[in-house]
Amino acid sequence: MTTLVIAVIGEDRPGLVSALSDVVAEHGGSWGRSQLSELAGTFAGIVTVEVAADAVEPLEGALRGLQGVLETSVRRLGADPPPQPADGPVAHLDLVGHDQPGIVRQITGVLAAAGVSVERLQSAVVPTPQGGGDIFQARAVLRAPEGADLDGLRSALEELAQELQVDLTFGEEDEGPDWG
Repeated sequence: MTTLVIAVIGEDRPGLVSALSDVVAEHGGSWGRSQLSELAGTFAGIVTVEVAADAVEPLEGALRGLQGVLETSVRRLGADPPPQPADGPVAHLDLVGHDQPGIVRQITGVLAAAGVSVERLQSAVVPTPQGGGDIFQARAVLRAPEGADLDGLRSALEELAQELQVDLTFGEEDEGPDWG
C-alpha cells in the first residue's frame, strides 16, 4: 500500500467531499485522516489515503480530472514512514487582541526560534462587540522539543504579548483548552 497526502481547494459548494471520496473509493483507496474546512467561500483541505501501489497513478489522473471542481495536489509518502513528531511536551497557546498586521509572524517567530512546531492553528478576526475595530483570536497546539525550556518560552511569549498589547495564555496541553 502507498500513502498519499491529497490537498484540495475550490469554490465552496455542496458535494465537494462526495466528489473527492467517490474518486478515492473508485480506485480502492482507503480514506484516512482529514482536515477539511470552508473559509471565505473557499473549500480547502488535506486528506491521507492508502491505496494499492498499482492504483496510485490512475488515482492521481482521476484527481486531475476534478479540475474545475477541485484543484488537487498529491504527495506520495516514501517507502519509509514519515518522521513522527518529536516526543517533547505538547503545549497550547491562546491569543486575543486588537487585530494588527504581523501578529502571527511575530508569535511564530518566537516559537520557531525555540524549535517549537505548530501542530494545529485556528484563527479568526471578529468585530469588537462595541464596534471600533476587530479582534484577532488564535488557538494553537504546539510540540516543543524534548528538554525545551518552556518557562523561558513562556517568558518570551509574554514579553511579546505586552509589546503587541494582546492577551496570551501559554501552558502544557493538560492545562489547555478543550478543542471539542
